[in-house]
Amino acid sequence: MTPTQVPHRRLLIGSEWRDSLSGRTFETVDPATEEVLATVAEPDAADIDLAVRAARTAFDRGPWSTMRAAERARMLHRWAALIEAHQEELVLLESHDAGKPVAAVRRQDYPTVLDCLEYYAGWCDKITGDVVPVRPDALTYVRRVPVGVVAGIVPWNFPLMNAMWKMAPALACGCTVVMKPAAETPLSALRVGELALEAGLPPGVLNILPGPGPGPGMALVTHPGIDKITFTGSPAVGKLIMERAAVNVPRITLELGGKSPNIVFDDADLDAAVRAATAGVFFNSGQVCSAGTRILVHEAIHDEFTARLVERAKNLKVGDPRAADTYLGPLVSQKQLDRVLGYVERGLSEGATLRSGGSRLAGPGYYMEPTVFSDVDNTMALGREEIFGPVASVMRFTDDDEAVAMANDSPYSLAAALWTNDLTRAHTVAGRIRAGTVWVNTYGQSDNRLPWGGLGGDSGVGRDLGSSALENFTDRRTVWVSLAPRR
Repeated sequence: MTPTQVPHRRLLIGSEWRDSLSGRTFETVDPATEEVLATVAEPDAADIDLAVRAARTAFDRGPWSTMRAAERARMLHRWAALIEAHQEELVLLESHDAGKPVAAVRRQDYPTVLDCLEYYAGWCDKITGDVVPVRPDALTYVRRVPVGVVAGIVPWNFPLMNAMWKMAPALACGCTVVMKPAAETPLSALRVGELALEAGLPPGVLNILPGPGPGPGMALVTHPGIDKITFTGSPAVGKLIMERAAVNVPRITLELGGKSPNIVFDDADLDAAVRAATAGVFFNSGQVCSAGTRILVHEAIHDEFTARLVERAKNLKVGDPRAADTYLGPLVSQKQLDRVLGYVERGLSEGATLRSGGSRLAGPGYYMEPTVFSDVDNTMALGREEIFGPVASVMRFTDDDEAVAMANDSPYSLAAALWTNDLTRAHTVAGRIRAGTVWVNTYGQSDNRLPWGGLGGDSGVGRDLGSSALENFTDRRTVWVSLAPRR
């Protein structure tokens, strides 16, 4: 691709597409080819300030927060209709920008994006308050009101899906939004921003400024005009956001990392467990916060399970994300590939057994072999740290108590799974595992109607999705009306 063919993308501030005030730009690269897809305006603190001011004006002066809820819903539904009309464009854009297999984007990412927006559009006129009968000489009630200006920061692994998880409920509640997509994957969010304006969203209601985290990201979360921060990303950055934002005391939701245990008991359906474990680790090339990378297998079936997993991993198609039969695309960047390969070396040095994979694939693109380790325990980096790549760690246990102890021996608490045909064991073990979501005889299922998040620690605080997300973007206002006769 020659320089004259590389398109340029600008920032959405107010209702205008603008270059950054500094004039700086960055490049976004196709991970499959290492070719530049576009140059993008790179915001700094001055651009962030303009966007927050635009969002504050749109919130304080309307019309978004004061609009009839049914009219807000109609605008969001119009936006959803435009997203549906541009399905193929958005699918290909997401595939090129993030290196995601087209088949996976069509099957999961895109339908989830559309469903999320339609789901929260339906909530607009159903956010109700309460009348609390405190005393007979007063009318006392509680209103649910929008929290204000929302800062949304999302990572590169599910760019548009994670962005919609933030934008849709915030806008449905009447908030205005300043969204910062990751620098690695800015294009799909910018495109749906164009569609949002086409749908009629008023100026300043949605602002989109992609870029690197340390500069614009920190400028956004420390801005005094921000009322709410909703972040998805790494634990280290989440903790830094809490620290830096504390001076302004905004409300904060953090959806952070995972090192999810996938427990396979000796009475499990082995075929189904192996298939799901393969998907649980290698879907999206392992770049999933809830990836089931710690596979805990009962000693009676450990060897057979591991052999089957290795065989499936060796037969997964790695290659061009635009090919219909590709299962694993590339990792998102050279930096991420180097990080994952570093964990392979650490695993070998700590005594884990490499059963398959472990290497970069030849040719352009950030491709890596699906990798399986056995003889892993929770003292190793492979067993404790989030790798965010196609690396499975198989661990052995002897009984239910040991499985639960191993599963809970982690700073993460996002998700877990267990496989058994014993109904009592299923419910009992599910109740003992420290995780925000526990799957039984399946892995990775999700829906916009169900809350999503960890139980603290390095998996964060608060919940995305479901009716729980409405709590993120609304406050409660108590109104006391005296009915006592005047004297």
